[in-house]
Amino acid sequence: MKYVPVSLFTALVVKDIFLDSKYMPVIDHFETFGREMMAYGHVSHILAGLLVMVIAYFTRSMVVSVLAGLLLVWLISMVIA
Repeated sequence: MKYVPVSLFTALVVKDIFLDSKYMPVIDHFETFGREMMAYGHVSHILAGLLVMVIAYFTRSMVVSVLAGLLLVWLISMVIA
C-alpha cells in the first residue's frame, strides 16, 4: 500500500505529458538549431519532468519538487515557444 500514491501520481503525470484531453497522443513540433523536430509528448513537460526528478532525488521534498516543476515548465515553455 505504500506505493499507491506514487503510482497514482505517476499515472496522472504521464497522461498529461503524452495524451491530450481527448486521449489522443500528443505530437509536438519544435525547432532546434534551425531544424524542425517532432516529439511524442509535450517537450517542455518532458524536459521539466526530467529536471524535477533530479531535484526531487537530491532534496527529498515534495513542496520543492512541485514548485520547481511549475517554474521549469513555465521557463522552458517560454524558451521553446
